[in-house]
Amino acid sequence: MTTDISRRQFISSGAAASVLASGGAAFALPSLPALSPAVRRQALAALEQHRARLMHVDRIGIVDFTWPSSAPRLFILDVASGTSQPHLVAHGRGSDPTHTGWALRFSNEPGSLASSSGAFATGAEYTGKHGRSMRLSGLDPENGNAESRAIVVHAAAYVGPEIVASTGKLGRSLGCFAVSPASLGAVLEGLGTGRLIYAAKG
Repeated sequence: MTTDISRRQFISSGAAASVLASGGAAFALPSLPALSPAVRRQALAALEQHRARLMHVDRIGIVDFTWPSSAPRLFILDVASGTSQPHLVAHGRGSDPTHTGWALRFSNEPGSLASSSGAFATGAEYTGKHGRSMRLSGLDPENGNAESRAIVVHAAAYVGPEIVASTGKLGRSLGCFAVSPASLGAVLEGLGTGRLIYAAKG
């Protein structure tokens, strides 16, 4: 059972820094903010909507932009059991131009440097300029340019518990779902090819 606390309580209590400073790719759920029920419902509805375009429906990735970048807000959800594994994930520069730590807007436009919302299908892994990465295809109108924008899952040095502990927020990507190097293996293996990632703000 997750702890149901508000965003303000999570930040002001220092919970973000104390929890994340413990390190590790996975975190104990009782100490973390809960996955927004609204975003969870939307993600499961998207899973049903796009089922025919997916290879696997046993697990899904849910990026809950209800929370700031200091909170582990990428949840790898086991659909059958309802359990989830949370990870830190950055949002795009264009979603947070003044670097507040909050994703404020979303865009599908090339050059926006913003995160996109909606449903994505995970594709093949590859090794690129960010090292081990995973391709994504946008399944909705609001993220249909994901492939042409090269929106992928990759690791970045500006994502990690030590970054949160020192600055109170993560760095920003160019629109990709950037995770910590320590979490990358668990995230890519938890998702695998042909599964859903759903991103939204509750």
